[in-house]
Amino acid sequence: MIDEYAKDYLHDELQFTRRALVRKLDGLSEYDIRRPLTVTGTNLLGLVKHLATWEARYLGEIFDRPFPEPLPRWQDADGSDLWVTPDETRDDIITFYRRAWDHADATITELPLDAPGHVPWWPRPDVKLFGVIVHILNDTARHAGHADILREQLDGHTGVTGDEQQIDTPAREAHRAGVERAASAYRA
Repeated sequence: MIDEYAKDYLHDELQFTRRALVRKLDGLSEYDIRRPLTVTGTNLLGLVKHLATWEARYLGEIFDRPFPEPLPRWQDADGSDLWVTPDETRDDIITFYRRAWDHADATITELPLDAPGHVPWWPRPDVKLFGVIVHILNDTARHAGHADILREQLDGHTGVTGDEQQIDTPAREAHRAGVERAASAYRA
């Protein structure tokens, strides 16, 4: 009983967080979803591509359920899954992510939480489905948080549900100024 509850709960959280991440692209130009917004080149569409690639891998081949499309070899680790080429469209990446969701969702649905898997690049490579779901949820939530910050830098939009309220610029500026005053006033 608790296994099914835990699996359903984690799965629901993963699905919610995936949707929140993809919504961060809504209303932005092609340039804004692709351009590097940190010194390491982090960008919104690259985060989606990265999560699609690794979700397909972790909830696919790790459990002998290979994703039906070619994926970059995990050993390459060249960062090519973190940015998009000029030939890759927004729709290509989002559609890839949705195919990865479907594949991952089938693994989650069809296997028990204690199903064994093997992650050759982990120090303790023998895993259970439960641990991998937690890993993917953690990674997705972390990157969705990155996306929140990137989106806020672009146009001030925040939130996860897609129904963000109008931005009250004066209120935000006043709040930020208060936080700055508190930081400046701190004495070690």
